[in-house]
Amino acid sequence: MSEPRRITSEDLALFAMQLLPAEEMAEIAAYVERSEEARRELAEIQGDLAVYAHTVEMQSPSAEARERLMKQVGREKKAIPIDRPVETAAAAATASASASVAATDEFGSAAGSLYSTEEEPPKPGFGGRVLPWVGWAAAAGLAVAAGSLYKERETLRGAVTEQSSRIDHLTADAAAARQVLDAMTDSSAVRVTLNVKGAPPPVPQGRATYVASKGTLIFLATNLEPLQPSKTYELWLIPAGAGQNPIPAGTFRPDARGNASVIMPTLPKGVEAKAFGVTVEEEGGAAAPTLPIILVGAAVGE
Repeated sequence: MSEPRRITSEDLALFAMQLLPAEEMAEIAAYVERSEEARRELAEIQGDLAVYAHTVEMQSPSAEARERLMKQVGREKKAIPIDRPVETAAAAATASASASVAATDEFGSAAGSLYSTEEEPPKPGFGGRVLPWVGWAAAAGLAVAAGSLYKERETLRGAVTEQSSRIDHLTADAAAARQVLDAMTDSSAVRVTLNVKGAPPPVPQGRATYVASKGTLIFLATNLEPLQPSKTYELWLIPAGAGQNPIPAGTFRPDARGNASVIMPTLPKGVEAKAFGVTVEEEGGAAAPTLPIILVGAAVGE
């Protein structure tokens, strides 16, 4: 019955790194479960590996190096037979008794060295076995850290993009507000009041401020009647020049209190206004006004 194999510190180190064949892993696992000292030593090795993973430089072992390491770990001493000279029948017949005894003694001496062990190359130390592999643990840690940094960078990038979009909107709103203020205070602005003649109170009314040189228009309406879902109000600029068609100046729907507005519609610059009017159109607006015009006001410069 052969004695059980002695488990060394190097065996425990390779066991901690999961580098042994399945049979040896099971054998060492059983040994660790039985031995309190082995469990303590294994815990120390695992702690050392954790420290190495944060301190050593990255090393990437090649497949050949790993294969060579596994061969060295699994190598055991093997008996190698040595060829023995075969005596011929003629030599055996002519040998003397004393020579036979001497030959027998010599053969016995040779038999003692019939099996010799193959010289085993020196094994690398614990550090030499461990250091190339703890680089993989460090690489895994760096990969996790890199992934976390990438996620944080993308989050920051999204926040910066959102802030930039908000700034753009605020800038556009500020520019629009500046245009409104300029139109309201422009000395050349034409101010027109639009009414419905003969309507009972509260009377629908509209006020338009128009700067022809800039093509800017601000229109505010109050007390408007509610509309069907398929209908909309449309504002028209009626040019002062003869033979010119009314210009659409934007559609709008009143709120629950009858209030509505058209702010800075797209209009050509330099068109002098004769009057402004409001009609009821199909949703989406029309290219020409549909009669009747429910609100109308003549342009008078102030």
